[in-house]
Amino acid sequence: MFTGIVEEIGHIVAFDAGRLTVESPVVLTDAELGASIAVNGCCLTVIEFDDRRWSADLSDETIARTSFASTRTGDAVNLERAVQASQRLGGHLVQGHVDGVGEIVAAVPDLRVRVPDRLLPYLVEKGSVTVDGVSLTVVDVTDGTFSVAVIPHTAEVTTLGGRVPGDPVNIEVDVMAKYVEQMLQPHIDDLRRGNE
Repeated sequence: MFTGIVEEIGHIVAFDAGRLTVESPVVLTDAELGASIAVNGCCLTVIEFDDRRWSADLSDETIARTSFASTRTGDAVNLERAVQASQRLGGHLVQGHVDGVGEIVAAVPDLRVRVPDRLLPYLVEKGSVTVDGVSLTVVDVTDGTFSVAVIPHTAEVTTLGGRVPGDPVNIEVDVMAKYVEQMLQPHIDDLRRGNE
């Protein structure tokens, strides 16, 4: 579990045959094999590390469902270690399970992102969303896109400040919205059948 509060910007030093290696000394301060680190909002498992770099294996499924399909050596990435029970929850509950890949339409400070239609029902004004692992609050949802206001501090300490129109970004919608939908779906189906 994560909070969407980025701890460090790391850099991809290698990405070959599904093995990703990241240079990032801050998130390694208490690293251990098997630890979870979110990379641009995608939860990955540390399989090896030293004092400056760590590696994770990505499945074909992970690559297909995230922006890792377009990741290159040298790319900057947002990093966050898994939350500890004793920490403050500064963002919102983030699983690190990417729901889809969006596309930047307008850059910060008024960041606008186009998302797959299947994610639109989970985006609501003042609701939570994660963009490349950054916890943000939705300003509005229109025409297949949503916007968020990115403050200067967030633009500076995450990769969002460098994103330009056309860039792919990982999107994770609020898990609570997905659970509510699942719990209500049988009742919605009953109502629809009653109106036919």
